[in-house]
Amino acid sequence: MAGEAASIEEALALDAKYPTDALCEAADEVRKKWCGDTVHTCSIVNARSGRCGEDCKWCAQSAHHKTGIAEYDHIPHDEMMQALETNRRLGIKCFSLVTSGRKVSAPHMGYFCRLYKEAADKGGINLCASMGLLDREQLQQLWDAGVRKYHCNLETSPSYFPKLCTTHTYEDKLRTIRMACEIGFEVCCGGIIGMGESLRDRLELAEQARLAGASSIPVNILQPIPGTPLENIELIPEDEIIRSVALMRLVAPKCTLHFAGGRARLSHEAAARMMRGGINGALVGDMLTTIGNKVNEDYQLFSECGYKQ
Repeated sequence: MAGEAASIEEALALDAKYPTDALCEAADEVRKKWCGDTVHTCSIVNARSGRCGEDCKWCAQSAHHKTGIAEYDHIPHDEMMQALETNRRLGIKCFSLVTSGRKVSAPHMGYFCRLYKEAADKGGINLCASMGLLDREQLQQLWDAGVRKYHCNLETSPSYFPKLCTTHTYEDKLRTIRMACEIGFEVCCGGIIGMGESLRDRLELAEQARLAGASSIPVNILQPIPGTPLENIELIPEDEIIRSVALMRLVAPKCTLHFAGGRARLSHEAAARMMRGGINGALVGDMLTTIGNKVNEDYQLFSECGYKQ
């Protein structure tokens, strides 16, 4: 089980044949072979909130939905620098600004690049950006400002995506990812599980991210948000989450699989099982519009599961 990537059909066959512990043990073996025992940590700041013209059904920030979240055009300079310093002091390895909207406007891009340049000059932490469907010129601006990682989620499989969003396409996302890779960015590309998709869709997400060149795949667990079209969707059970992530590891053996949004609802036992069943990274602290896990509790979990910082 510690060889090259499993195909979708192979992973589905394993799901039908083996119990959860066996899948987790296989995933952990693969993780140890290709990724070692170092946990990768990152943190995000909501740098532009709300007013998004896209119609993504899961998202609190879409202008199509009435969710009551805070709305602002850009994070103040001092607030961003304080967040940066806090993350650096805590030993978090990567720090990202995340903006709502299809892409960042030219004036806002100039502002964010100035923030990144100041952060890069301070050093001590890797810089990431998550700013939508940027063009090549905008991506180059971020690179020149010192950003070295770009985040653009595929969200789900190619076939399921149109059921969740109609204002942009899967190919739009892949185009941005390709340009980021060509410039030299390390790419972070994952999605959300629990939006009504099948296990095959989750595995296809992992496969598509791997084939697109992603080095890390954040796995979000949907937290249904009041006011969104998915507000009443049934939560997927913990065992299904654990099995899905273990199989995603087999499909994307060399990628960092990150705990991301929604994991705060998991029991400690489930989180630990996943840290020994495919996961080797975590988005720590609060998320964009939802509460995350406390950093010190995450560090305790990593140590308990045998990881090094």
